[in-house]
Amino acid sequence: MRRILAAAFLGGMLFTPMTRQVRADEHRYYDRDHKDYHEWNEAEERAYRHWLKEERHREYHDWNHANARERRDYWRWRHDHKDWH
Repeated sequence: MRRILAAAFLGGMLFTPMTRQVRADEHRYYDRDHKDYHEWNEAEERAYRHWLKEERHREYHDWNHANARERRDYWRWRHDHKDWH
């Protein structure tokens, strides 16, 4: 019984780093025009809200519901406004 528990524990330990890596990458988005990645965090969410309301004059909708053109336009704007907070 100890061997089974030890094997399960070690197997879990080996699997844990992979699950953490997957979770960390869930909030990264690739900008194909600029060939770089962007991490989606609270600051990026604020910038996106600003961009939608002030620059695009649109109601807020979640990033996951933005279409491909909207995402490209946002990343283009974001590259031009890196210092926006």
